Amino acid sequence: MNQLITGIHHITAIAGDTQKNIDFYTGILGLRLVKKTVNFDDPGTYHLYYGDEKGLPGSILTFFPYGGLVQGRQGKGMLNTTAFSVPLSSANYWMDRLKRFDINYKQPVERFEGEQVIYFEDPDGLGLELVFTDKDTRPGFTYGHIPIEHAVKGFYSAEIWEEGYERTAGLLTEQLNHKLIAEKGNRFRFAANDTPGNYIDIICSPDSLKGLAGSGTVHHIAFATPDASTQAEVRVKISQRMLNPTPVMDRSYFTSIYFREPGGVLFEVATSGPGFGIDEPAEHLGEALKLPEQYEKYRKDLETTLTPIQINPDKYK
Repeated sequence: MNQLITGIHHITAIAGDTQKNIDFYTGILGLRLVKKTVNFDDPGTYHLYYGDEKGLPGSILTFFPYGGLVQGRQGKGMLNTTAFSVPLSSANYWMDRLKRFDINYKQPVERFEGEQVIYFEDPDGLGLELVFTDKDTRPGFTYGHIPIEHAVKGFYSAEIWEEGYERTAGLLTEQLNHKLIAEKGNRFRFAANDTPGNYIDIICSPDSLKGLAGSGTVHHIAFATPDASTQAEVRVKISQRMLNPTPVMDRSYFTSIYFREPGGVLFEVATSGPGFGIDEPAEHLGEALKLPEQYEKYRKDLETTLTPIQINPDKYK
């Protein structure tokens, strides 16, 4: 029998300036822009997908960039920190790189055994971490401007702050195939697949202020399910928990359902396919503006409205 949820699919956040977002994620972090499209619910706004070389689930951080949007606030009821996995031997390389580009970071700390972690933020204040570990066997970007031995491999974990962890933990373990695999203090780690890229850390933070949406905050987290049939099974389980999932929505590269978990974070369940290669060959991912069929008739207008963007990796070698 198929496992209904296999891990993290993608995380979507809200940004301010589009070019600054491109420069930070493709330039400083060295991720690949794997898809340049529009927000399917607001086509006047980009939807940018960054990930590993192949654009695989478990590596994809996406953004809706809205220029001039008020900055949000981290707090409970939000996914506040997205962690990327890098080799254990890369700590000095990345600390030197962040210093070089004037990005403030916290000194490394050990979280769980075998994990050295540094925290920093992107230009909009989005919480990010690098986790230095030898547990991750995924390849890095083989031809990017970050040396392969230091390249980001994909996500490591996602951190959600909650009033209490019990109700969200119940959803993860009873409906979404997760298990509690570690805990330390007020941090509870769950995973559907006990490998880097799939860890969900719930932080019990009752004294924190409630998070506020805006630039620099996460819009939703998506969990991966193998196909439409497993997605339908998950939808039934979520409905039985009275969490009111949406109908299935076609996002071209996957189909999705959405619902809010008990603490208020927007969850998505997305199919693992068909993937980002359906409209671009692997070697040209992210190069052209791709539009869903319903917006193709507006292409000329959208190409005029959307801010021109450039990828300038040579500036960040």
